[in-house]
Formats: sequence, C-alpha cells, structure tokens
Amino acid sequence: MGCSSCSSGGGSPRGCQNNGTCSSGGCNKLGVFDWLANMQLPSGQAPFDILEIRFKNSRKAFYRNTKNLSLQVGDVVVVEASPGYDVGVVSVVGELARIQVKKKAPSLADNEVQKIHRIATQEDIDKWMRARTLESEVMFQARTLAVNIGLEMKISDVEYQGDLSKATFYYTAEGRVDFRQLIKDMAEKFKIRVEMRQIGSRQEAQRLGGIGSCGRELCCSTWLTDFRSVSTSAARYQQLSLNPQKLAGQCGKLKCCLNYELDMYLEAIKSFPSTEAKLQTEKGSAYHIKTDVFKRQMWFGYEGSAGVGTGLIALTPERVKEIIQLNQAGKKPADLKAFEEEIVRKEPDYDNVVGQDSLNRFDNKFSNKKRKKKKPNGPRPEGAVVAEAKPANAPQRPPQRPQAPRPNNTDRPAGENTPAEGNKPAQGNHKRNNQRRRPPRPKTGGNENSGV
Repeated sequence: MGCSSCSSGGGSPRGCQNNGTCSSGGCNKLGVFDWLANMQLPSGQAPFDILEIRFKNSRKAFYRNTKNLSLQVGDVVVVEASPGYDVGVVSVVGELARIQVKKKAPSLADNEVQKIHRIATQEDIDKWMRARTLESEVMFQARTLAVNIGLEMKISDVEYQGDLSKATFYYTAEGRVDFRQLIKDMAEKFKIRVEMRQIGSRQEAQRLGGIGSCGRELCCSTWLTDFRSVSTSAARYQQLSLNPQKLAGQCGKLKCCLNYELDMYLEAIKSFPSTEAKLQTEKGSAYHIKTDVFKRQMWFGYEGSAGVGTGLIALTPERVKEIIQLNQAGKKPADLKAFEEEIVRKEPDYDNVVGQDSLNRFDNKFSNKKRKKKKPNGPRPEGAVVAEAKPANAPQRPPQRPQAPRPNNTDRPAGENTPAEGNKPAQGNHKRNNQRRRPPRPKTGGNENSGV
C-alpha cells in the first residue's frame, strides 16, 4: 500500500520524487485489502477501538483509539512511543483489525496496547519526512563505525522515530556481537538514542524487499508473514535437482515457495511404489533413476554390463508394482523392455492452406452502400404488433393526377427515331425504387395544327 500520489507520467516519477524508493517505506509491503469495509455493524455495537498502524517497511503494531478519533485507512497519525512519539499510517480498522489481533496477538493485554495521540499535522509530517531522508546516510556511517571497531555484523536498515529522538538499527550476524562500544560511538556522533535489533536473513529480505527469480516481488515482503522451516527433503519429493544456487532465495536460505505445493506432491507420491526397490530380471537387476509425477512414469536402468547400450527404460507405476509382485513370488521377467510402454508424442497438425485464398483479396474495395431490408410477404406471425389506424380528422393525402393512356407505337417503322450505336447516350444508374414514371403530356389540337 503506497502513497496515493505515487505514479509515473512521462518517464519521471511523481509522488515523493525518490526515484523508485518509497520515502515512507511502505509501498506494496504487506498491503491489506479490507473485505469488511462495506459491512455495517449491528445497531448498538461500538466499533473496535484497536487499529493496526504501519511504519517503515514491514513493521506493524496495534494501537488503541482512546479519543474516538474518526480514522480511515491511509490516515497519518501520531502514536505513543518510548520515549517521545512516533508517526505511522493506519492500515487496518474495524472488524478486520479485531481478526488481526486474534490471529497475531491473541494474548494481548489491555495495558500492553499503546495509544493514538492525534491525527498528524503538517508539521509532524514534515518532521517525519525529514527523518526518512537522514536514514540512508546514517546507515552508511554506522557501517563504517562497525568496520573500524572490527565487528562481524551487517547493518541492513535504519529506522528513525517520528520525533527524531531515537533510531533503531537492524543488523544481521552469525553469532553474538558485543556492540556496546558501537552504541557509544553512534550516540556521540548522531546525538540520538540508539537501539540495536538483530534480525534473521529472512526478516532482512522482508524489510528490504526485492524481485525473486520468478520475476515477481518477494513473498515475504508482500504477503507472507509466517516463516516456516524449509528442508532439502521438500526439493527431493518434488524431483528437483539439489542445486543451492537455484533453490536459495535472496536471503540465502531455501525458498519458501518450496513448501507451497509440497502437500500435493506428497499426496501424489503415495500411489507410486518405493524407489528403493530393485527390479530383478533374467538380464540383471535394475534400479530407479528418476520419477515424473505429472507423466506418471518411472525410469530404471540396469546395473553393470547389462545396462551398456540399453539406456533408461520408462515404466508406469502399475507395471513396476506388477514386476515387484513377480519378484516376491520368485519369478523373474526376461527383460524390462517387454513392460515398457511406448511414449507417443502428439505432433501438432498443421494444415496446408496455400492457394485457398487469393493474395489480392484485400485489394478489392467493398461497397459501403446501405441496402434496405425487404419486407416479408408471407403471413403475419401471431402476436405481431399491428400499426394503429389513423384518426378520422387526420389530413388526407391529395388525390393523384389521372394518368393518360400511353400512346401505341406499333405503327412506327423499325429504326425510326432510334439513335445510332455510336451516338447512344450512356445509361447511368437511375434510382427506380419508389418512383413512378411521369405520364406523357397530353397533346392539344393547337399543337397538332402548328406541326403541319
């Protein structure tokens, strides 16, 4: 959950202008989705007064809202600290906070919960942001002091308190470190109270964050809070090669994701025979090489000279169980090749579509003329809506002009008044839909006499 103004535009970062590193230390680290936000409490029930406050990186703590402040997720608040005060961001409120308290701190007593003082003012926020800008330089100077003293430790992170009166230094070390002289030197140089807190390598990766080999952000910095032990047997059950470089995460320990699908592999392996059993044949004894859980196949190879030129033989778990039963009965098959099932690989079927379509099919211009739909001439279906009749007082359409009879041209000689083929005018596209031919003008007697 990061800042509301943390976005990019035109290639330049916005928000805190920290070039990819969140100044508040909380961008997308252990974010919370409040799925109970739209739920209303029953009448008469008071809201839960304990809230979860997020600080730098993945540090969170519970605080009590004793002053009944109207707080929402994302509000910056001033909380009680020892000594002084600290500044944090509200991450969980309401009934979801009650669930988090029961899950993470079920034995939390009332006197152990610190209080929320007030909503942070602009002066508190400015002081808090100024403390964030000092942390990077102070961390490098503290590392230099530790090297000068000769301490075998690594200071990985520094977190200033919101009032600039105290700083917590997180470090990792293989064993116990006597840092009393280091605390004196840092308190004298930085003029603050110093607290040293040792964390493990996984907690270090959780605070700093990063990108895993899968291309996604680290699980421990985004959602994983329960760090369970991971052993190499988890990799063996999943048929993974025991390569430390591939199995180790950024913390240097085995990846936590090895436990995600371990239960499914253990359930699937129950249907496979034991890999320690050897298959006895007349050709020789064969031992197990590898297993593919997804394809449900087991590969065996012969020992000694019997395996020269034979290669690996793929058998199904059912076939392996059948051979084991034969061996227990005192029988030996002639060869494992008789039990091998041929693996048929399905080749993709590519149809030959050459010549089915023309190469210039996209060069033709399609007409965009709108064609009118023809009305069906069949019987009207049942339930069809009939147009309403016109009212009696509606204006009537004027009567059409009477059409004179068309003269008979049967007496005209052939070829008369017919233009030649070369002088024939071009015929255009005439619109004849919904148009009537104009009747010829009737001839009067005066016009006939004038033509004589």
